[in-house]
Amino acid sequence: MEIYALQVNHLSNPLGYALGKGKLSFSWKVKEAKGKAQKYARLRIAADEVMQEILFDSGEDREANSLGYKIDFKTEPRTRYYWTLELASDADEVTVSAPQFFETAKMDEAWIGRWITCAAEQARHPYFVQDIAAKEEVAKARLYVCGLGLYEAYWNDEKIGNEYLTPYQNNYNRWVQYQTYDVTEQVKDGGKLRILLGNGWYGGRFGFSAHEEKGYFGNAKKLIAEVVVTYADGTEEIIGTDETWQIERSRITYASIYDGEQVDQTLEDLAVEPVILCRTFEELAAAGKTDGQMVDDISQPEKDEQIPRGHLTARYSLPVVVHEQMQPQELIHTPKGEEVFDMGQNFAGIFTLRVHEARGTKIHIQTGEVLQDGCFYNENLRTAKSEYIYICGGGEKVIQPHFTFYGYRYVKVTGVSNLKTEDFTGLALYSDVAYTGDITTGHKLVNQLISNVRWGMKGNFVDVPTDCPQRDERMGWTGDTQVFSPTATFYGDTYAFYRKYLHDMYTEQIDLEGMVPDVVPSVGVHTCACVWGDAACIIPWNMYKFYGDEQILADQYESMKAWVEYIRRLDGDDHGWRHVFHYGDWLALDNPSGKADEVMGGTEEGYIANIYYAASAEIVAKAAEVLGKEDDAKEYNELAKREFAEVKKEYFSQTGRCCIKTQTGLLLALKYGLSDNVALTRDMLKKLFTANDNKLQTGFTGMPIMCPTLSDNGMNDLAYTLLLNEEYPGWLHEILLGATTVWERWNSLDEEGHISSTGMNSLNHYSYGSVVEWVYRYVLGFRVDEADPGAKHLNIAPSYNWNLKEAAGNFDSAAGNYKVAWKIVDPTQVSLSVQVPFDASADIVLADAVEDTYADKENPLFADVCDGVCHVGSGTYEITYQVKTALKKSYSTYSTVRELRSNAAIVKDLGEKMGLDRMPTQMMDMSLRDIMEKYAGAAGMGTEMLDQLDQVLARF
Repeated sequence: MEIYALQVNHLSNPLGYALGKGKLSFSWKVKEAKGKAQKYARLRIAADEVMQEILFDSGEDREANSLGYKIDFKTEPRTRYYWTLELASDADEVTVSAPQFFETAKMDEAWIGRWITCAAEQARHPYFVQDIAAKEEVAKARLYVCGLGLYEAYWNDEKIGNEYLTPYQNNYNRWVQYQTYDVTEQVKDGGKLRILLGNGWYGGRFGFSAHEEKGYFGNAKKLIAEVVVTYADGTEEIIGTDETWQIERSRITYASIYDGEQVDQTLEDLAVEPVILCRTFEELAAAGKTDGQMVDDISQPEKDEQIPRGHLTARYSLPVVVHEQMQPQELIHTPKGEEVFDMGQNFAGIFTLRVHEARGTKIHIQTGEVLQDGCFYNENLRTAKSEYIYICGGGEKVIQPHFTFYGYRYVKVTGVSNLKTEDFTGLALYSDVAYTGDITTGHKLVNQLISNVRWGMKGNFVDVPTDCPQRDERMGWTGDTQVFSPTATFYGDTYAFYRKYLHDMYTEQIDLEGMVPDVVPSVGVHTCACVWGDAACIIPWNMYKFYGDEQILADQYESMKAWVEYIRRLDGDDHGWRHVFHYGDWLALDNPSGKADEVMGGTEEGYIANIYYAASAEIVAKAAEVLGKEDDAKEYNELAKREFAEVKKEYFSQTGRCCIKTQTGLLLALKYGLSDNVALTRDMLKKLFTANDNKLQTGFTGMPIMCPTLSDNGMNDLAYTLLLNEEYPGWLHEILLGATTVWERWNSLDEEGHISSTGMNSLNHYSYGSVVEWVYRYVLGFRVDEADPGAKHLNIAPSYNWNLKEAAGNFDSAAGNYKVAWKIVDPTQVSLSVQVPFDASADIVLADAVEDTYADKENPLFADVCDGVCHVGSGTYEITYQVKTALKKSYSTYSTVRELRSNAAIVKDLGEKMGLDRMPTQMMDMSLRDIMEKYAGAAGMGTEMLDQLDQVLARF
């Protein structure tokens, strides 16, 4: 028996994190156990790694919950605690974990260090430096540091830690993060602490003011730091930033998130400069420059002189670190004579390049996502230059950017003689989320889709869940984030990542009277819309469903309420919320204009807005119930019911017909149970898809709910058809055109591989990748449900498809690792394997199994069966069984037109000859033979020819 994934407040061995408002919560998982259930758990906390100085001992607690074992334990600032978990199973196994740790930050301690800055006239980026020498034997040393906009800390010339883009992106007007580093070994040896500062999101051009060469939050580079040295005798020394620090200038002359970086190694060293102490608001007020508040006008120099407005806070952000290191697959010599590396994969990050050029040589590196006619292209990045310019100082050098990142697959290099693939390395940068989920199938293109979506997640998880990592945007759009959050959480452990984002979201709401801005952090984008703003309710509820930890609801409850109350005020007595601007079914294909670059979908925005208003109110009600807030639960439940009733009153006929006749409109009606005539609504939806050759027209609102809603309403075959469609529009069509991540638009590239529009066209945009949630939930069958948050109990109901052939994958849930693998043995037989983790249970449904399947009482899968559902505990279960309906469909002229049109191969090879694309909707459910016989004269096809056609169709 092995204990793994031991965490404190959903963090592994956290150093210097803000550990939240609630009690400490410990969680763990177990694998390779002989037993099936946990007998007891014993948590011990100690002051030392050998666990001798015990500070807390829970004893053998039979009620300890591995999803979150909360304890009362008072922590001290800047203190490391060690903990172990002893676990016993019902098979009398006992094991003890290796010691883990958590180390607190400064907590409420005052800072000795002051905010310092430098003269703004010099463009060369500054190093803030201080000599540090230990006075006695060092027991431990920590560096607490925050630099704005971005910083990198060095001891002499060696980088401290492995993080990039610190202190990350957040709402700096409300809070500013500091990081903690263990520098014990460095301080023992003595040396120079050097902290290099850049612009980043704080001080560089960013957001929709991206045309301006100034920062939204400030222009000056600012630093606060403390080196706290604890000596062997227990005494402490604190070396904080103050007027004794000095400034050395680097050779970085420009750095920007959007535009890249410029370095000139031919520049001479400059004289050391003194630092400037930032003034507090009170000091500025005393000098008559402000009224004691932050200066809001960026043009006023006082804003750069003052300390940052946001509260200095221990870190929330997961580290952004280098993960994959990739060599180019090819060095392309383009028709224009360019030298371009093809990395083979679109991703986000930086790079290294080994160069050996003469002094003064200019090396120019540019990045892009796609080639056009075989040549380098990056016009879809709009104003983002996405470049790196390096002026050589002579000799051999490995160059690497510091304060920027790129979204790219292709790299154009000029200025390097004898360019070689082995000299270039792509470095994938993203937040340190543990990626634990995976899927493989019997379909090569679907496997590539799974990879594309995962890479899209990695590229857009650079501290903030962004829309894209390459152009002049890269912002935390709330709509993209909420639709993708379930998919992301199947892929990996996202709790801490989203916790930080949600914390930022509420800090924005505080200043916006509850409104959730379209992007978080908002960087001045103070507009909102349905579906996007509803992320405030949907994401915390998704986290609760997946993790079973109500703390995320407690942390975000005021945010959730504030959003619904904001809508309620705006909605008033005349449904005002319906009539403000909403993105609606963004980028759907059914806008009546029919323009290729249209952004608005065809589903009425007010309809969507009212539904999501009701849905968010319902989520608040459920959260209130979980948190024991009975009055709120009642109030918001009534609000949700009232608003759903308003939707039905306005948008449905008296017979239950939905008046919003679009794919998304009908999907929403079915998902939220709005129609009093479900059969009619399903039939309307089927007809819409049939009329569109069983192809989607949905956008950002409809697509994420499309396949799950179809499967829940008896149209699972259609969901598979949409997934496996290789023609435009569809996921696999993108792959056939070379996609290695998910596109922003269904038509981001045309059939010739050209960018279809440069106005808004990202090739790494994960929103449509949310289809992978359906793959996890319906193909593999992992039905995460709010009835059993945290997946201690899981409903597992895989569905099979002949064209997919097989599927296998895992879901390393908060409760442990579930696995499912199925394979179609022959048209009527399926092999299924299911693994249920330790201390968990599952209800397994064998899709379409014949009745006598359950008669095999020797198989432990059937020890407890009720109404065809197998109730099982921890363990691995295997079965090969017969299905009632053949998985491989047989086709003939007796098949309906709808059935024939559902097969892409038949449509491609025979569709035109048989007139399948010309059949009117009224004939969709008639057999081809009936139609041909009825209209034999027109078709010219007799019985003999129909019999011959049967033989042809039988081959499909």
